[in-house]
Amino acid sequence: MTKRPTLEAVAARAGVSRATVSRVVNGETTVTPGIRDAVLRAVNELGYVPNLAARSLVTQRTDSVALVVSEPPTRVFSDDPMFSTVIRSASAELESADKQVVLMLVGGRTSHGRVERYLTGGHVDGVMLISMHGADPIPAALARMRVPVVSYGRPAVNIALPYVDNDNVGGAESAVRHLLDRGRRRIATIAGPPDMIAGQDRLTGYRTVLRDSDRRSIVAVGDFTRESGATAMRQLLRDDPGLDAVFAANDLMAIGALRALREAGRRVPDDVAVVGFDDIEAASYAEPPLTTVRHPFPEQAAAMVTLLLALLKGQPAVPVILPTRLIVRESA
Repeated sequence: MTKRPTLEAVAARAGVSRATVSRVVNGETTVTPGIRDAVLRAVNELGYVPNLAARSLVTQRTDSVALVVSEPPTRVFSDDPMFSTVIRSASAELESADKQVVLMLVGGRTSHGRVERYLTGGHVDGVMLISMHGADPIPAALARMRVPVVSYGRPAVNIALPYVDNDNVGGAESAVRHLLDRGRRRIATIAGPPDMIAGQDRLTGYRTVLRDSDRRSIVAVGDFTRESGATAMRQLLRDDPGLDAVFAANDLMAIGALRALREAGRRVPDDVAVVGFDDIEAASYAEPPLTTVRHPFPEQAAAMVTLLLALLKGQPAVPVILPTRLIVRESA
Protein backbone atom coordinates (compact mmCIF):
# COMPACT_ATOMS: atom_id res chain seq x y z
CA MET A 1 0.00 0.00 0.00
CA THR A 2 1.16 3.53 -0.73
CA LYS A 3 2.21 5.31 2.45
CA ARG A 4 0.15 8.30 3.47
CA PRO A 5 2.01 11.59 2.81
CA THR A 6 3.36 13.13 5.99
CA LEU A 7 3.79 16.69 7.20
CA GLU A 8 7.56 16.21 6.85
CA ALA A 9 7.16 15.18 3.19
CA VAL A 10 5.16 18.33 2.46
CA ALA A 11 7.81 20.44 4.20
CA ALA A 12 10.60 18.84 2.11
CA ARG A 13 8.69 19.37 -1.14
CA ALA A 14 7.93 23.02 -0.30
CA GLY A 15 11.42 23.73 1.08
CA VAL A 16 10.14 24.98 4.42
CA SER A 17 10.08 23.76 8.01
CA ARG A 18 7.54 21.32 9.41
CA ALA A 19 6.28 24.09 11.74
CA THR A 20 5.56 26.34 8.74
CA VAL A 21 3.53 23.63 7.04
CA SER A 22 1.62 23.09 10.27
CA ARG A 23 0.75 26.79 10.48
CA VAL A 24 -0.52 26.84 6.90
CA VAL A 25 -2.58 23.66 7.29
CA ASN A 26 -4.14 24.97 10.50
CA GLY A 27 -5.18 28.21 8.84
CA GLU A 28 -2.89 30.60 10.68
CA THR A 29 -2.38 34.00 9.06
CA THR A 30 1.25 34.59 10.09
CA VAL A 31 2.73 32.99 6.94
CA THR A 32 3.66 35.16 3.96
CA PRO A 33 1.59 34.64 0.79
CA GLY A 34 4.52 33.26 -1.23
CA ILE A 35 5.39 30.60 1.33
CA ARG A 36 1.71 29.76 1.82
CA ASP A 37 1.31 29.18 -1.93
CA ALA A 38 4.37 26.92 -1.99
CA VAL A 39 3.03 24.85 0.90
CA LEU A 40 -0.45 24.53 -0.61
CA ARG A 41 1.09 23.53 -3.95
CA ALA A 42 3.08 20.78 -2.19
CA VAL A 43 -0.06 19.66 -0.34
CA ASN A 44 -1.94 19.28 -3.63
CA GLU A 45 0.95 17.55 -5.42
CA LEU A 46 1.42 14.98 -2.66
CA GLY A 47 -2.26 14.55 -1.85
CA TYR A 48 -1.63 15.34 1.80
CA VAL A 49 -4.66 15.08 4.10
CA PRO A 50 -4.30 16.45 7.66
CA ASN A 51 -4.63 13.99 10.51
CA LEU A 52 -7.67 15.50 12.19
CA ALA A 53 -7.17 13.67 15.46
CA ALA A 54 -3.60 14.93 15.77
CA ARG A 55 -4.57 18.42 14.71
CA SER A 56 -7.33 18.51 17.35
CA LEU A 57 -4.75 17.79 20.05
CA VAL A 58 -2.79 20.85 18.95
CA THR A 59 -5.59 23.30 18.12
CA GLN A 60 -8.13 22.10 20.71
CA ARG A 61 -10.71 22.22 17.91
CA THR A 62 -12.65 19.44 16.25
CA ASP A 63 -14.25 21.60 13.52
CA SER A 64 -17.48 19.73 14.31
CA VAL A 65 -20.79 21.16 15.48
CA ALA A 66 -23.66 19.15 16.93
CA LEU A 67 -27.29 19.73 15.94
CA VAL A 68 -29.25 18.35 18.89
CA VAL A 69 -32.97 17.83 18.27
CA SER A 70 -34.92 17.08 21.44
CA GLU A 71 -37.51 14.89 19.73
CA PRO A 72 -37.80 11.17 18.90
CA PRO A 73 -37.01 10.02 15.33
CA THR A 74 -40.72 9.46 14.62
CA ARG A 75 -41.31 13.18 15.18
CA VAL A 76 -38.20 14.49 13.40
CA PHE A 77 -38.83 12.34 10.31
CA SER A 78 -42.58 12.96 10.26
CA ASP A 79 -44.56 15.24 7.95
CA ASP A 80 -43.52 18.31 9.96
CA PRO A 81 -41.24 20.25 7.56
CA MET A 82 -39.83 22.44 10.34
CA PHE A 83 -37.22 19.85 11.26
CA SER A 84 -36.00 19.10 7.73
CA THR A 85 -35.91 22.80 6.83
CA VAL A 86 -33.95 23.85 9.92
CA ILE A 87 -31.53 20.90 9.74
CA ARG A 88 -30.94 21.40 6.01
CA SER A 89 -30.46 25.19 6.31
CA ALA A 90 -28.16 24.98 9.34
CA SER A 91 -26.11 22.18 7.75
CA ALA A 92 -25.61 24.20 4.57
CA GLU A 93 -24.42 27.23 6.56
CA LEU A 94 -22.04 25.10 8.64
CA GLU A 95 -20.68 23.40 5.52
CA SER A 96 -19.92 26.83 4.08
CA ALA A 97 -17.95 27.55 7.25
CA ASP A 98 -16.02 24.26 6.79
CA LYS A 99 -17.64 22.65 9.84
CA GLN A 100 -18.65 19.01 10.14
CA VAL A 101 -22.26 18.48 11.27
CA VAL A 102 -23.18 15.85 13.85
CA LEU A 103 -26.95 15.24 14.09
CA MET A 104 -28.13 13.89 17.45
CA LEU A 105 -31.73 13.02 18.37
CA VAL A 106 -32.82 13.00 22.00
CA GLY A 107 -35.86 10.77 21.94
CA GLY A 108 -36.29 10.04 25.65
CA ARG A 109 -34.76 9.93 29.10
CA THR A 110 -32.38 7.08 28.29
CA SER A 111 -30.75 9.08 25.49
CA HIS A 112 -30.08 12.20 27.56
CA GLY A 113 -27.07 10.70 29.36
CA ARG A 114 -25.55 9.38 26.13
CA VAL A 115 -25.95 12.73 24.36
CA GLU A 116 -24.64 14.71 27.34
CA ARG A 117 -21.51 12.55 27.57
CA TYR A 118 -20.78 13.02 23.88
CA LEU A 119 -21.36 16.78 23.86
CA THR A 120 -19.28 17.43 26.98
CA GLY A 121 -16.52 14.98 26.04
CA GLY A 122 -14.67 17.28 23.64
CA HIS A 123 -16.07 15.73 20.46
CA VAL A 124 -17.60 18.98 19.14
CA ASP A 125 -16.67 22.66 19.25
CA GLY A 126 -20.23 23.87 19.75
CA VAL A 127 -23.86 22.84 19.96
CA MET A 128 -27.13 24.05 18.43
CA LEU A 129 -30.26 23.02 20.33
CA ILE A 130 -33.53 22.54 18.42
CA SER A 131 -37.07 21.92 19.72
CA MET A 132 -36.21 22.10 23.40
CA HIS A 133 -38.81 21.25 26.03
CA GLY A 134 -38.91 22.81 29.49
CA ALA A 135 -37.53 19.85 31.46
CA ASP A 136 -34.58 19.23 29.13
CA PRO A 137 -31.40 18.76 31.25
CA ILE A 138 -28.95 19.18 28.36
CA PRO A 139 -28.68 23.02 28.46
CA ALA A 140 -27.64 22.97 32.12
CA ALA A 141 -25.03 20.27 31.44
CA LEU A 142 -23.54 22.27 28.57
CA ALA A 143 -23.48 25.45 30.66
CA ARG A 144 -21.62 23.65 33.47
CA MET A 145 -18.99 22.37 31.03
CA ARG A 146 -18.75 25.75 29.24
CA VAL A 147 -19.59 24.28 25.84
CA PRO A 148 -20.55 27.04 23.35
CA VAL A 149 -24.26 26.61 22.63
CA VAL A 150 -27.05 28.43 20.78
CA SER A 151 -30.76 27.64 20.99
CA TYR A 152 -33.21 27.61 18.08
CA GLY A 153 -35.93 29.54 19.88
CA ARG A 154 -35.90 31.22 23.26
CA PRO A 155 -35.04 28.53 25.81
CA ALA A 156 -37.63 27.48 28.38
CA VAL A 157 -34.97 26.74 31.00
CA ASN A 158 -33.71 29.33 33.49
CA ILE A 159 -30.23 29.51 31.95
CA ALA A 160 -28.72 32.41 30.02
CA LEU A 161 -28.33 30.78 26.60
CA PRO A 162 -27.82 32.74 23.37
CA TYR A 163 -30.77 32.12 21.04
CA VAL A 164 -32.41 33.03 17.76
CA ASP A 165 -36.19 33.20 17.65
CA ASN A 166 -39.00 34.69 15.62
CA ASP A 167 -41.61 37.11 16.98
CA ASN A 168 -44.05 34.48 18.24
CA VAL A 169 -46.08 36.89 20.36
CA GLY A 170 -46.34 39.57 17.68
CA GLY A 171 -47.16 37.01 14.98
CA ALA A 172 -49.99 35.55 17.05
CA GLU A 173 -51.30 39.03 17.79
CA SER A 174 -51.42 39.87 14.07
CA ALA A 175 -53.36 36.66 13.38
CA VAL A 176 -56.00 37.34 16.01
CA ARG A 177 -56.34 41.02 15.06
CA HIS A 178 -56.91 39.92 11.47
CA LEU A 179 -59.78 37.69 12.61
CA LEU A 180 -61.31 40.52 14.64
CA ASP A 181 -60.98 42.89 11.67
CA ARG A 182 -62.93 40.35 9.61
CA GLY A 183 -65.80 40.57 12.05
CA ARG A 184 -65.15 37.35 13.98
CA ARG A 185 -66.31 37.47 17.56
CA ARG A 186 -65.90 34.03 19.13
CA ILE A 187 -62.28 33.23 18.40
CA ALA A 188 -60.77 30.03 19.77
CA THR A 189 -57.16 28.86 19.70
CA ILE A 190 -55.41 25.52 19.40
CA ALA A 191 -52.34 26.18 21.53
CA GLY A 192 -48.99 24.44 21.24
CA PRO A 193 -47.30 22.36 23.95
CA PRO A 194 -47.15 24.32 27.23
CA ASP A 195 -43.57 23.15 27.90
CA MET A 196 -42.30 24.86 24.73
CA ILE A 197 -41.69 28.60 24.47
CA ALA A 198 -43.26 28.83 21.00
CA GLY A 199 -46.47 27.35 22.41
CA GLN A 200 -46.42 29.69 25.40
CA ASP A 201 -45.65 32.84 23.41
CA ARG A 202 -48.26 32.24 20.71
CA LEU A 203 -50.88 31.64 23.40
CA THR A 204 -49.79 34.88 25.08
CA GLY A 205 -50.26 36.80 21.82
CA TYR A 206 -53.73 35.32 21.35
CA ARG A 207 -54.83 36.13 24.90
CA THR A 208 -53.40 39.65 24.82
CA VAL A 209 -55.47 40.70 21.81
CA LEU A 210 -58.69 39.13 23.13
CA ARG A 211 -58.19 40.71 26.55
CA ASP A 212 -57.74 44.13 24.95
CA SER A 213 -60.95 43.62 22.94
CA ASP A 214 -62.95 42.38 25.97
CA ARG A 215 -63.45 38.90 24.59
CA ARG A 216 -62.94 35.63 26.42
CA SER A 217 -60.34 33.03 25.52
CA ILE A 218 -61.44 29.61 24.23
CA VAL A 219 -58.44 27.28 24.40
CA ALA A 220 -57.65 23.68 23.46
CA VAL A 221 -54.08 22.33 23.55
CA GLY A 222 -52.28 20.35 20.85
CA ASP A 223 -48.73 19.10 20.35
CA PHE A 224 -47.92 20.71 16.97
CA THR A 225 -49.05 17.61 15.03
CA ARG A 226 -51.82 17.37 12.45
CA GLU A 227 -53.69 14.75 14.50
CA SER A 228 -53.67 16.88 17.65
CA GLY A 229 -55.11 19.80 15.66
CA ALA A 230 -58.06 17.69 14.51
CA THR A 231 -58.66 16.38 18.04
CA ALA A 232 -58.47 19.86 19.56
CA MET A 233 -60.85 21.26 16.95
CA ARG A 234 -63.45 18.61 17.79
CA GLN A 235 -63.08 19.50 21.47
CA LEU A 236 -63.55 23.21 20.73
CA LEU A 237 -66.73 22.54 18.75
CA ARG A 238 -68.12 20.51 21.64
CA ASP A 239 -67.19 23.20 24.18
CA ASP A 240 -68.48 26.14 22.12
CA PRO A 241 -70.55 25.19 19.04
CA GLY A 242 -71.01 28.90 18.22
CA LEU A 243 -67.34 29.75 17.67
CA ASP A 244 -66.68 31.46 14.35
CA ALA A 245 -62.87 31.48 14.15
CA VAL A 246 -59.82 29.56 15.32
CA PHE A 247 -56.14 30.47 15.50
CA ALA A 248 -53.91 27.38 15.51
CA ALA A 249 -50.36 27.74 16.88
CA ASN A 250 -48.89 26.02 13.82
CA ASP A 251 -49.97 25.08 10.32
CA LEU A 252 -50.07 21.33 10.85
CA MET A 253 -52.60 21.76 13.64
CA ALA A 254 -54.53 24.23 11.49
CA ILE A 255 -54.68 21.69 8.65
CA GLY A 256 -55.93 19.09 11.12
CA ALA A 257 -58.56 21.59 12.26
CA LEU A 258 -59.70 22.11 8.66
CA ARG A 259 -60.34 18.37 8.38
CA ALA A 260 -62.32 18.28 11.63
CA LEU A 261 -64.40 21.25 10.51
CA ARG A 262 -65.23 19.53 7.20
CA GLU A 263 -66.26 16.39 9.09
CA ALA A 264 -68.54 18.51 11.31
CA GLY A 265 -70.17 20.15 8.29
CA ARG A 266 -68.70 23.59 9.01
CA ARG A 267 -67.74 25.70 6.02
CA VAL A 268 -64.40 27.54 6.00
CA PRO A 269 -64.33 30.51 6.08
CA ASP A 270 -68.12 31.06 5.90
CA ASP A 271 -68.91 29.43 9.27
CA VAL A 272 -65.45 29.27 10.86
CA ALA A 273 -62.35 31.18 9.77
CA VAL A 274 -58.98 29.48 10.36
CA VAL A 275 -55.49 30.98 10.72
CA GLY A 276 -52.27 29.02 11.26
CA PHE A 277 -48.65 29.85 12.04
CA ASP A 278 -45.44 29.00 10.10
CA ASP A 279 -46.44 29.20 6.40
CA ILE A 280 -45.19 25.73 5.51
CA GLU A 281 -45.54 24.69 1.86
CA ALA A 282 -48.66 22.62 2.61
CA ALA A 283 -50.46 25.77 3.83
CA SER A 284 -50.95 27.10 0.30
CA TYR A 285 -52.25 23.70 -0.86
CA ALA A 286 -54.74 23.23 1.98
CA GLU A 287 -58.46 23.23 1.21
CA PRO A 288 -59.11 26.12 1.37
CA PRO A 289 -55.61 27.67 1.21
CA LEU A 290 -54.56 28.62 4.71
CA THR A 291 -54.12 32.13 6.04
CA THR A 292 -51.06 31.96 8.28
CA VAL A 293 -48.15 33.79 9.90
CA ARG A 294 -44.88 33.36 8.04
CA HIS A 295 -42.12 31.98 10.25
CA PRO A 296 -38.69 32.48 8.63
CA PHE A 297 -37.27 28.96 9.23
CA PRO A 298 -34.22 29.17 6.91
CA GLU A 299 -33.29 32.67 8.05
CA GLN A 300 -33.60 31.66 11.70
CA ALA A 301 -31.37 28.62 11.15
CA ALA A 302 -28.77 30.73 9.32
CA ALA A 303 -28.78 33.35 12.08
CA MET A 304 -28.29 30.58 14.65
CA VAL A 305 -25.16 29.39 12.83
CA THR A 306 -23.83 32.94 12.61
CA LEU A 307 -24.35 33.37 16.35
CA LEU A 308 -22.58 30.09 17.17
CA LEU A 309 -19.61 30.88 14.91
CA ALA A 310 -19.25 34.22 16.71
CA LEU A 311 -19.23 32.38 20.04
CA LEU A 312 -16.51 30.03 18.79
CA LYS A 313 -14.39 33.07 17.98
CA GLY A 314 -14.85 34.44 21.49
CA GLN A 315 -17.20 37.21 20.38
CA PRO A 316 -20.28 38.29 22.39
CA ALA A 317 -23.60 36.67 21.45
CA VAL A 318 -26.74 38.82 21.55
CA PRO A 319 -30.14 37.11 21.16
CA VAL A 320 -31.81 37.65 17.79
CA ILE A 321 -35.57 38.05 17.20
CA LEU A 322 -36.70 37.84 13.57
CA PRO A 323 -39.95 39.44 12.35
CA THR A 324 -43.00 37.52 11.17
CA ARG A 325 -45.60 38.44 8.53
CA LEU A 326 -49.25 37.60 8.07
CA ILE A 327 -50.03 35.82 4.79
CA VAL A 328 -53.72 36.17 3.91
CA ARG A 329 -55.35 33.36 1.94
CA GLU A 330 -58.88 32.00 1.57
CA SER A 331 -59.32 30.33 4.97
CA ALA A 332 -59.66 33.74 6.66
